[in-house]
Amino acid sequence: MKTVKSLILLMIAAGFIISLTAACAGTAWSSDGRVPNASAEQRPPAPPARKTLRAFGSEQELAKYFGELAVESKRERERQQSEFRQRAGAEASNAPNAKPAAMRAEVSSAQAFTMSDGKAKAEEDESVTNVQHAGVDEGGIVKVHGDHLVVLRRGRLFTVAIGDGALTPVSAVDAFAPDINPDGTWYDEMLVSGDTVAVIGYSYERGGTEVGLFYIGRDGTLGYRSTYHLRSNDYYSSRNYSSRLIGSKLIFYTPLYVTPEAADPFAAFPAMRKWHRGAKEGEFHRILPATRVYRAERPQQSVRPYTLTALHTVTVCDLAGGEMACEATAVIGSPGRVFYVSPSSIYVWTTDWAREGERMRGRSMLYQMPLEGTSPHALAVEGSPVDQFSFLESADAHLNVLVRSDAAGDAMWAAEAASGDVALLRVPLASFSDGSDGAPPTSYRPLAKPEGYTFQNRFVGDYLLYGTGSGWGEPEASKRPRLYAVRWAAASDDDEAALPLAHGVDRIEALGADAIVVGADAKDLHFTTVKLGGEQATLAERFTRRGAAQGELRSHGFFYKADDADSGVLGLPVSRAGRAGYEHLSEGSAAIMFLRNESLRLNDIGELASRVKGRVKDACRASCVDWYGNARPLFVRGRVFALLGYEIVEGAFAGERIRETRRINYAPRRRETSRR
Repeated sequence: MKTVKSLILLMIAAGFIISLTAACAGTAWSSDGRVPNASAEQRPPAPPARKTLRAFGSEQELAKYFGELAVESKRERERQQSEFRQRAGAEASNAPNAKPAAMRAEVSSAQAFTMSDGKAKAEEDESVTNVQHAGVDEGGIVKVHGDHLVVLRRGRLFTVAIGDGALTPVSAVDAFAPDINPDGTWYDEMLVSGDTVAVIGYSYERGGTEVGLFYIGRDGTLGYRSTYHLRSNDYYSSRNYSSRLIGSKLIFYTPLYVTPEAADPFAAFPAMRKWHRGAKEGEFHRILPATRVYRAERPQQSVRPYTLTALHTVTVCDLAGGEMACEATAVIGSPGRVFYVSPSSIYVWTTDWAREGERMRGRSMLYQMPLEGTSPHALAVEGSPVDQFSFLESADAHLNVLVRSDAAGDAMWAAEAASGDVALLRVPLASFSDGSDGAPPTSYRPLAKPEGYTFQNRFVGDYLLYGTGSGWGEPEASKRPRLYAVRWAAASDDDEAALPLAHGVDRIEALGADAIVVGADAKDLHFTTVKLGGEQATLAERFTRRGAAQGELRSHGFFYKADDADSGVLGLPVSRAGRAGYEHLSEGSAAIMFLRNESLRLNDIGELASRVKGRVKDACRASCVDWYGNARPLFVRGRVFALLGYEIVEGAFAGERIRETRRINYAPRRRETSRR
């Protein structure tokens, strides 16, 4: 389970062990591999893929495959155990005082995909979520519905009226069924579609993803509708989000490991049940038939003996009717994963590691599921992305992915421990087929390897930007901080730049057509703007906030509201100087600071601060650690708010400063259990 502080540090350390397990893999990219020039402004229609992945034809065919995999796994296990005994014996004889040790790191894995309906409708409400792609909403802790803010916090849902200049708490309900025991359950993400609020969580008690549906009225009143359970493993990622919303389609990823040696491997397959008091295990019904399970035509790349076997599953549920009608599609893949949703496709990058002689080698497969519902495709690849921001499906019908040779995907805290060589993979979408083909060496463009550990990357405009910082660790001054800027569609080293910074890279965000880099040291928080026009990216201006650190690490903690092409206002939660990144889970942000951007020159225009000191006695029953944060800058219909835990502070601009106009505290005073 996710517990608190000591476990946080333990899990972050485990991420480094995972990376070391993946290391030694030593994926190498050709130093002369280059890609042809391509214009990002052109959007030629992608030619049809040559082949697609093959689904299993029946339950019997899939059962036979599991049986064959079980036999191969047993044989491989015995071989590796024999090799290990031989190595251990040799080491003991050569170094009699050394203690042989075996270390096994299990990587959280999985992923998935499926879709049926493909066109995103324009959002009726103003977005307050810093999403990766316009039109693809991401699960978060605060959304806008009509004249109300909807907030998910510590196992409860809240609404706050903001229409007609109001700022008034309206409704509060538990984020779970009135007759459910929330122990061992984490309610993480929330999305709003029409009059339905969907809360996505993971229950260790009930062993799967839990989706609660709530009614929200025009007056902001909340009412419980229903709860569904989907059999899965924990989807948590320190950077990624498990759910997306396109129109009324709720898309979410749930990993699930299966054991081919089991007497009935289908007993653990993705399934769903509608919750009621006294619900039994036998009420689950499978939502993943064998005919919707796919595998690549190069099985040694997708699943190898004696590794975890994952059903990388994406479930799509239509919320248009107020209830859940779901379909699942899965590929059988290996453990490491990164999940990315573009406006046209869902991508899952899977990776495993196996010993080849004296070294570990990672092998990967990249799966693509078009949103229009056609069969998925695959491409054999090398290395692994760090997180969802390592991807860009560009308008010139290419997929661009930053990969590292020793990365372990984005499960749990694995993204915080990526290392190894760096390359940019750039492939035409038409090159995806049935997995029998691999991306050629010329598709990998070797890039400069940064010093430091916590790696950040982002595609902004025509550029790929990356660097390293402190992340979840203690903020400290970097020895040689650099921001690396690469034109992703270019083919020349002249389009790569290593820009010296005065601080590390803990956050990279778009600032209109340009970018901003945020990083902290032991004393201060720094902001550097980056000009992305011209032949090369260049650093513009640096602003330093004395005595501060980031209050949030999640991408949703930042928001930029543009006034025009060259100006706007950004907001970011801040906290005390020198605060370790992981402490945002147990210590709230002190304030939201606001900076005005004028042609990449930043001016401090003030902050909206919290007045709450220490912990609020809110009788929390579930999700009592803010794994997805609790502070957000909100720009809604010309108004500015700071969400700070249970406080919402409104501000107004007076000249070149922001001043507080009022605040509310929406902390729960009673528990509502109404039904709709």
